[in-house]
Amino acid sequence: MSDLAEIRALLIEPHAGMRVSLHNMLNLCGISKIEHSQTAGMAVRTIQSKPFDLIMCEYDLGVGQDGQQLLEDIRHHKLTPLSTIFIMVTAERSYAKVVSAAELAPSDYLLKPFTADTLLERVMKAIDKRKAFVEVYSLMDRGELAVAVQACIEGGEIYPKYAVDFMRLRAELHVTLGEAVEAEALYTQLFELRAVAWARLGLAKTLFMQGRYEEAESLLKSLVAENDKFMDAYDWLAKTHEMIGELPEAKAVLGAAVIVSPHAVRRLRKLGDIALETGDLEMAESVFKKVVSKARHSDFRDPEDHVKLVDALVQRGDTEQAKSVIRDLEKNMAGMKKTEACRAISAARVHAKTGDARLMEELEAAVAASQEDIGLSTATKLGLARECLEHDQEQQATQVVLDVMRNASNQQVMSRAMEVFEKAGKNDIAQFLAQQSRQEVMTLVSTGVQKARDGDFKGSVDVMTAAARKSPDNPQVVMNAALATLKYLENLGWEGAVASQARMLIESARRLDPMNPRLRAISGLYDALQKKYGINATRKVK
Repeated sequence: MSDLAEIRALLIEPHAGMRVSLHNMLNLCGISKIEHSQTAGMAVRTIQSKPFDLIMCEYDLGVGQDGQQLLEDIRHHKLTPLSTIFIMVTAERSYAKVVSAAELAPSDYLLKPFTADTLLERVMKAIDKRKAFVEVYSLMDRGELAVAVQACIEGGEIYPKYAVDFMRLRAELHVTLGEAVEAEALYTQLFELRAVAWARLGLAKTLFMQGRYEEAESLLKSLVAENDKFMDAYDWLAKTHEMIGELPEAKAVLGAAVIVSPHAVRRLRKLGDIALETGDLEMAESVFKKVVSKARHSDFRDPEDHVKLVDALVQRGDTEQAKSVIRDLEKNMAGMKKTEACRAISAARVHAKTGDARLMEELEAAVAASQEDIGLSTATKLGLARECLEHDQEQQATQVVLDVMRNASNQQVMSRAMEVFEKAGKNDIAQFLAQQSRQEVMTLVSTGVQKARDGDFKGSVDVMTAAARKSPDNPQVVMNAALATLKYLENLGWEGAVASQARMLIESARRLDPMNPRLRAISGLYDALQKKYGINATRKVK
């Protein structure tokens, strides 16, 4: 969109005088459709209610989230289309804060003071690039990734000055599609064209996807050694260490990354998780205090952060501070889906440490709450199961572990679930539960398949999507649910709601198991059905 008069802009700025100044600058640039938000929370609600072409956000938003934390939420929760331009505005020259925001890839980063001419220049540059990529972004937002790959090829021909950017995006799409070989070839070509770090990072990702962890580790180590500000390289190096069981090394890498860029909540959370797992309680306490503090004002804060902080404090023997954390959880996260489960789990851990008679009552409440569809993480559930076993509540532990096994995203998760009983000397129960969970999944899948064979395509969808809701991280269940919805469309005709459900299930399956060979066939069937019914059949890159 090149007509500035049609640009819809959102200004996020806590100070009235600065809002007026920025508003006037945008007016001078020719942008008149402008709305204001004073806080991150207001901005999230405004963004969720309507689309914007341009977001200008002050870094220092006062009490609550800063601009970097807001951008992290926007990116992680996909609150805006990919085509939305995000410009961070600040007078902050502290490098640690600048790099934290820059690593989330805002469209631009403006240091105050600046003139209207400077702002216009930056906005026009961002709009020019958006014009070239808007078709691809739209396809990506709709989940039509295979079509987006072809659009990247065409876009590179139409806009040669962005040819390398189109190649990079095309490679990233192949990664998302689980097409590691195609992505590897593109990243190798990009590296040969321009010896840039991100091309080597992309190559490392494809090596990781193919299970070539030693090669990925070597490449990532060299990237971090050459540029100690390359945050994505730290994250992937830590992920590689974790995958091959090198948790102390993963912790060291994330610790180094946090020193360089201390404000990214999700990286801090990951560091805290590994610190807990490796028994570094001092680090775990320190990190989760930061996470709780930084996430406090986010609309997407997670009560499980309090559970992990309580866990670290209890293991260190500080039950009084742990009780204070539980009170904070009850006060600041009342009404959230996970809160009651997290409160009960935390209280049970404190009671276990202090010998309080209310322990069994809280364990019972925690187990009951954990069975609800509230999105409780595998790690928290397994921690609860261990607590149950330690206090002779085998039936409750079985209930929790079986729930984890049904929803296991991979063999690694299944092994962790089995370890809960194995470490308690109950190997026979671990084996029995693993077999039972697999049998339950097989029965569900076969039921859905049989309904489809009998011509009951709606019944097949109902069975399989219900299973996917219960086991959203089990790739086998999710893929079969996706296939059931596609068979419904193939046999009963195109229905927008079912097609949308199919696309979301395919995206979930791709996230869970991008290298699964079934995924390409399922995605191909979705694309074929779109063509069959004339859905987005004609596409022209503009």
